[in-house]
Amino acid sequence: MLSLHFSGPITTGTSIVAVKYDRGVIIAGDKLVSYGNLARYHNVDRVFKINENIIIGMGGDYADFQFIKQHIDEIILSDFSNDDKILLKPKDLFTWLTRIFYNRRSKFNPLWLDMVVGGMQDEEPFLGHINMRGRAYTNDVISTGFGTHLALPLLREYSEKGPMSEHQAKDVLKKCMEVLFYRDCRGYPKYSQANMNIDGSSLEDKDVDQNWDLAHTIKGY
Repeated sequence: MLSLHFSGPITTGTSIVAVKYDRGVIIAGDKLVSYGNLARYHNVDRVFKINENIIIGMGGDYADFQFIKQHIDEIILSDFSNDDKILLKPKDLFTWLTRIFYNRRSKFNPLWLDMVVGGMQDEEPFLGHINMRGRAYTNDVISTGFGTHLALPLLREYSEKGPMSEHQAKDVLKKCMEVLFYRDCRGYPKYSQANMNIDGSSLEDKDVDQNWDLAHTIKGY
């Protein structure tokens, strides 16, 4: 993982976008980490595969994420027992993170993070969100940061029509990442995307399809 040695605010890109579809879950987030307003690091993963059941995405303070990711890795290691075929499930991690975040908030020392937990729970897709105050909920579509305003309306437009297919989920998520790059001043054209379903999982890097043909018509700025 990235090692940081600054005393100032090290924050990630503003938005995580996640979709639950009929067979699984997709989570995506750009690869930018900023130092204040400076776009400092340009190739940092914010979406991770935890085990064969769980994927996560994070936004917020990167140092806080390094702290909590280390504890997540320790839980996965301590939970492992060779050949018992029992793995930590997304609801388990979701519940644990909720308690950790709420406990830190109650001590007035919160973890400045937005965490999205997804994966397969007994062959059923699961998707949940925890914020820095320990407020947690589950939904079919989730977005954090500016994505709450820019991407969530697009996600809901698709999800309200009924369960999405994997192809539809990928299409709407691609559209959301494009809108976020165009409309969010801290957006970034490279992003990571994790996909987990009953057939397995994948984690890949993608680029926003940019089209600036209309840029010359924008005046007054």
